[in-house]
Amino acid sequence: QVQLVESGGGSVQSGGSLRLSCAASGAIYNTYCLGWFRQAPGKEREGVAGQYIRGDPTYYADSVQGRFTISQDRAKNTLYLQMSSLKPEDTAMYYCAASSGSYCYPHELNYGYWGQGTQVTVSS
Repeated sequence: QVQLVESGGGSVQSGGSLRLSCAASGAIYNTYCLGWFRQAPGKEREGVAGQYIRGDPTYYADSVQGRFTISQDRAKNTLYLQMSSLKPEDTAMYYCAASSGSYCYPHELNYGYWGQGTQVTVSS
């Protein structure tokens, strides 16, 4: 089992920035993909970014391309999501995810381990 704990969410004004963190523990030697997802109220969960545990390839949703950056600190077993130029439509619960599979595209079916989520609220 892999345990994932997100942090760093909060409230920010439109145009602002936030950095989310995800601390991984447990059987992380068995993971090959790490990703971020989000779910807004009344909407389905959507993939935001995904990355192979050694770096590339990296995938981004079109809606965040150029504004969000996924990165890792393997020494700390921590995944990050740097979010810039935030918009009200980025408001959602953000989830960290991991997978023992080999395809890192951020689709729910590709990921089997999930964190509890951290809330991001962007006001206009």
